[in-house]
Amino acid sequence: MNTKLQDLISSICPVDNSLEPIIMHHLDDLTKPPGSLGKLEQIALKYCLMTGSDKPQLGAKKIFTFGADHGVADEGVSAFPKVVTQQMVMNMLSGGAAINVLARHAGAELAVVDMGVDWPQAERSGLLNRSVRAGTANMAVGPAMSVEEAEQALLAGIELAEGAASDGFTLLGTGEMGIANTTPSAALFAALLPCPVEEVTGRGTGVDDQGLQHKISIIKQSLTVNKERMNSPLETLAAVGGLEIAGICGLILGAAARRLPVIVDGFISSAGALVACRMNPAVRDYLFFSHLSQEAGHQTFFNLFEVQPILDLGFRLGEGTGAAMAMPVIEAAIKIYNEMATFSSAGISAK
Repeated sequence: MNTKLQDLISSICPVDNSLEPIIMHHLDDLTKPPGSLGKLEQIALKYCLMTGSDKPQLGAKKIFTFGADHGVADEGVSAFPKVVTQQMVMNMLSGGAAINVLARHAGAELAVVDMGVDWPQAERSGLLNRSVRAGTANMAVGPAMSVEEAEQALLAGIELAEGAASDGFTLLGTGEMGIANTTPSAALFAALLPCPVEEVTGRGTGVDDQGLQHKISIIKQSLTVNKERMNSPLETLAAVGGLEIAGICGLILGAAARRLPVIVDGFISSAGALVACRMNPAVRDYLFFSHLSQEAGHQTFFNLFEVQPILDLGFRLGEGTGAAMAMPVIEAAIKIYNEMATFSSAGISAK
């Protein structure tokens, strides 16, 4: 493994739980029955632990949407053609995608990152070019990328997280765009949770029953073809992952090393988060999972990984839309913690 990457992964430490009694004392002293704000209190506690402070501060928010293409699209696993990846990236750059609307609603800056979109390399206004290659190879016949290419994508994500931390952002969100990317995501879940392929494979952009069975068979074929290459989380990511998934994984690793909370979007972003957590289990301490995707298999991930999403809105779009919707909820939790009166300060009788 690349020395810089290895050193950063090793530097990630679990949160300091010794602060929990102080944080909980404050939450319980707020003018309400203890625990009556449910998930908001849990979120406030988690945010405080992530940042290592019982006096949490909220600042600027940023969502990174990573775009890339996938060679496995050639196997007909998606209802949409590969060209839609570049078309949707251009739509994001012009401000017309769902993530643009919801990022504005959340008051978050949006960065669109090219990790490996299959188009001629040219400068495009507003696009962050971190392209490793013009899409992955077809994982059904061999590795999606080399280990060195996966490392390059991880380091690009890490660099973006470090830049955001240095710029004063206090909350990050992940997102993606890549036709056929539910296929490598399901492969990563199957390999790293682990679990049967059928339990984590869904219809993606809307394949029919026959298409779903074909998709399952392609994922199984990919795992078989690459079996000897998948001896570590990094090697598994290279063999059956995607460049945007690697970018998300790197962003999460870089943020965790800086104690910077990250909101994980949906199914594909969760696959990137899983890889990061398999590289260092302490990473999960710095993650919020935004929502339960309607993509079959996301619930399987939550069950086996033993985490809970903040929201369930029936989303299955990606792009970072779930992360954008979860941002105001997290902000509300911190405002409750910081701004609500306590029994002692308000002179109200406690229970």
